Amino acid sequence: MLHLTAKNFAAEAKHSQLPVVVMFYAIWCGKCAMMKPVVEEIEKKYEGQIKFCEVEVDESAVLAANYEANIVPTFVFFQNGELLGSMQGVIDEELFDQRLQKIFRNS
Repeated sequence: MLHLTAKNFAAEAKHSQLPVVVMFYAIWCGKCAMMKPVVEEIEKKYEGQIKFCEVEVDESAVLAANYEANIVPTFVFFQNGELLGSMQGVIDEELFDQRLQKIFRNS
């Protein structure tokens, strides 16, 4: 996953040619640690089709606030610069994949 901060967020997430999944996480968050390998597995499946990125909420508090990532992990979805939706919490790999397909298929 590409690490994003306020400096590269717009270029990498909002101006990407590919659809983008951004995981807002915290270093201290156990649920985030549980979700990271799940997201990395899904990232392998969609390599070259969907870009996966991460934002650490304590490092980038303004970004977290802008995207209402008040619960971690929060996943935010972009396509063509447009915010398509978000989801929060621990999600099993199959359900995450289904939601991902639904979000990007309907856009």
